[in-house]
Order: sequence, then structure tokens, then C-alpha cells
Amino acid sequence: MTDANPPQAPATGLRFGYGTNGLTDLRLDDALALLADLGYDGVGLTLDHMHLDPLAPEPELAARTRHIARRLDHLGLGVAIETGARYVLDARRKHHPALLDPDPQARAARTGLLRMAVRIAAELGAGTGAVPVHCFSGQAPPGTAEGEAWERLAEAITPVLDAACAAGVPLAIEPEPGHLLADLAGFHRLRKTLGDPEGLGLTLDIGHCQCLEPAPPADCVREAAPWLRHVQIEDMRRGVHEHLPFGEGEIDFPPVLSALREVGYDALVSVELPRDSHAGPTLAESSLTFLREADRVAGEGRSEGAHPSALSADPADGADGATEAGRDRPIDGARAQGAHRTPEAARAE
Repeated sequence: MTDANPPQAPATGLRFGYGTNGLTDLRLDDALALLADLGYDGVGLTLDHMHLDPLAPEPELAARTRHIARRLDHLGLGVAIETGARYVLDARRKHHPALLDPDPQARAARTGLLRMAVRIAAELGAGTGAVPVHCFSGQAPPGTAEGEAWERLAEAITPVLDAACAAGVPLAIEPEPGHLLADLAGFHRLRKTLGDPEGLGLTLDIGHCQCLEPAPPADCVREAAPWLRHVQIEDMRRGVHEHLPFGEGEIDFPPVLSALREVGYDALVSVELPRDSHAGPTLAESSLTFLREADRVAGEGRSEGAHPSALSADPADGADGATEAGRDRPIDGARAQGAHRTPEAARAE
């Protein structure tokens, strides 16, 4: 599927992080201390009102950013900047406005947020290395022609890409189920539309690969390798966009981690459990234990078979439909097969 060969490198240990969108009940200082104490290598920092508000007044934002930079340095944590906060720009509509909004001023609001994320990443990475910035396309508004939506995305992301290149910040767009740019094929379409710019990288979510990519997640890693700037990881079932704790989905993780080793990936692999903040500290601990064991198995070359927990969901359970992020809207029906979380589990969130 790709027109470039993945780079090869000697096997090396992976660096694990945990996303703050799964720790929203904790103060950021407490969340960072928790992750450092548990032994994480870094953090996926979501820009949002409760941790680092990108819309805060300038003096407050600058001071807060400097404080976080000092904390990260003191705790020895790397960082990736996430921009998937649900209501940071619009208190009523999730992930709005988006880069595909028909209103130019609304698109400019999202572009402005992403350019602010680039600035924050540059400040956090000063003297310590490049900090990647994650973004996504958003959903095409109803009635928007496909060609028009892709043109709009290319136009809207160009100033963000320019700002990232000028700042030396890796920009990593994420294929998101249900969005215009939903899969690796969509990433390659955007990349080619923009003329294959060197600064455009990729956030690969391993669960999303399981959800809807035609190839297994480990093969997705190999295909994505030349553009890989950030990795998110969690368990997931085929056809169901639901981020699950490790062992509750269908993914065999040692082959995935082995593939990341194989291609020489050395940035953060960040756990992404945004709907499980109610159990954030517990899941942060168990997730790292799980990933370290999976990485050990991968490093020893024993990556075949079930993942370390020996827990596996039955893919036939509830194969009556599939949902994307909100669990109440279908993914592309032609490709969506899978299961729904039980009402009891949903209520627990």
C-alpha cells in the first residue's frame, strides 16, 4: 500500500506514555507525578481547560506552560501534545468547529487552536527535543461533496503545517474512524494532495487499526513507518470505535510492539483511554504492567499467539452493528461489524 520502504533499525525498548484525557479527575501536577512514580516515560498532554487551557489569557498560559516544562524536566517525562479535547472550542458541540467547517471563521478557530498547540509544543520541547502535535480532520458536514471536503482540509491544515515546520515541531495527523481522514489511505491522499510535504507526519492509533484497517495492526505499523511521529495504543474490537482497557478487546499486542521495534520507532507510545478517567490511576498502573510484559515478549521474539493477559473478547459477541466515538453513531456500515459495550459498563463511566 505504501510507496516507501519502512526504515530498519536494531530492536530497542519502547517508551510508554499515558494520555491525560484519561486522567481528567486529577490535577495535572498530580497526574504527572503519578505517571513518573509508576515508571512511565512520558505523557500525552491534551490541551483542555482542566490541565493546560490553550485559550487562557496570554500571561497565564505562558506561565502555566513554563511550569509544566519544569515539571516534565524534573520528573524526566517526555511529552506529546494532543488536541482532541471534546468541547475546548464549543461548549455545546463535540470537536467543533473542525477543519472542515463550511464557515471560514469557524475553520480559522480550529486552525488557531492547532497553531497554539504548535507554539506550546515548541516551548515544552525547548532544549529537550521535538514535541509532536496531534490533530485530526473532523467529520465532513452533511451535504459536503467529497472533493470539496478534501480541498477544505488541505487548505485549512496548510498554515498549521507551515507553523510547525517553522518551529521544528512534528505535526502528526491521526486517522479517526468516522472522520473524513479515517484511515491510512486517507492519510496518503492528504499527503499527496499537499505534495508530500516532509513536515506532515502521522499519529497511528493501534486500536483504530484493529477497528477498520484492512491490514492487521502490526502491518499498519510497518506501512506507516516512514511518516510515524506519534503512536496511541489501547485495546479495541473489529468494527467498534470504543477504546478499551488492555485485555478487553481483540488485539494481539506483542506483534504490534515487535513491529514498532522493527521499524526503529523511538517516540512515545501513549495509552489512550479517554472514557475511563473514573479509574485513571488504577488503569495507568495496570496498563504499564501489561505493556511492559507485551514488550518483553516482543523483545524475546515470542510474539505469536494471545497477548500476555490471555484475555480475548469473542468477536462474535453482539455483532449487530458498530459505533464510533460517541457509541451512538454508526461507522461506515459496509465495514462495521462488532460489539457494543454493555449498558452496565457504559453507566459506570
